[in-house]
Amino acid sequence: MTKREEYEQKTQAILQPIVDANGFELVDVEYVKEGGNWYLRAYIDKPGGITVDDCELVSRAANDLLDEQDFVEESYIFEVSSPGLGRPLKKEKDFQRSVGKEVEIRTFRPIEKQKEFIGILRDFDKESVTIELEDEKTKQIARADIALIRLAFDF
Repeated sequence: MTKREEYEQKTQAILQPIVDANGFELVDVEYVKEGGNWYLRAYIDKPGGITVDDCELVSRAANDLLDEQDFVEESYIFEVSSPGLGRPLKKEKDFQRSVGKEVEIRTFRPIEKQKEFIGILRDFDKESVTIELEDEKTKQIARADIALIRLAFDF
């Protein structure tokens, strides 16, 4: 397990009881370096959406525990936020919730000369994702080939 994965798992263990107690969902935890700073980010959600007050509530409760346990070696900035519109599908429940909705898929390498696919999520399993394209044909894409899958959104 990498240091990054360890930090994310330990943070998730701290956050899960806090988000559960408030009726929220812990969508993801990430530890990333951007510019010269390390960020420990938690993404939370709830039906109807997350407010700034919800993020503040979780942040305040988690900050004390993170300071107590002090397992992150580098200095970092802790953030709690909504996953936003472009939320990636990562967990089984994300996929279940998105069946029948339009998704955007980006692949690591071209598949039939294409790296970006948009369609209705029809099915998924541990190995692949099946979408219905505009021409009503279905396309099955191996999960190992998927760099990003998220709900599609139009402005």
